[in-house]
Amino acid sequence: MPKFMFIYHGGKAPESPEAVEKVMAAWQGWLGGIGAGLIDGGNPAGMSSTVFADRVEENGGSNPVSGYTLVDAADKAAAVKIAQGCPILEDGGSVEVAEAMEM
Repeated sequence: MPKFMFIYHGGKAPESPEAVEKVMAAWQGWLGGIGAGLIDGGNPAGMSSTVFADRVEENGGSNPVSGYTLVDAADKAAAVKIAQGCPILEDGGSVEVAEAMEM
């Protein structure tokens, strides 16, 4: 079965302990709903460095990554359907879905 990367962009951090609990419950529920297809629930990401041949930029790039998840899905359409339930969408973020190609 193909593996897909969910790369998260944006979203906002919860501002209170109650909001943290609500967000964590939403993520745990969504990840739990993926079931056996969940390979790696992932983690949030810190500020990234963009490495070029002649320089390194420490600004996170034009669309900074905020986290990732790895899943198994039958095809890209199935992976997109899973991503459409991601809680980051409720916080103004987005999910980039790409197949992790076998080499």
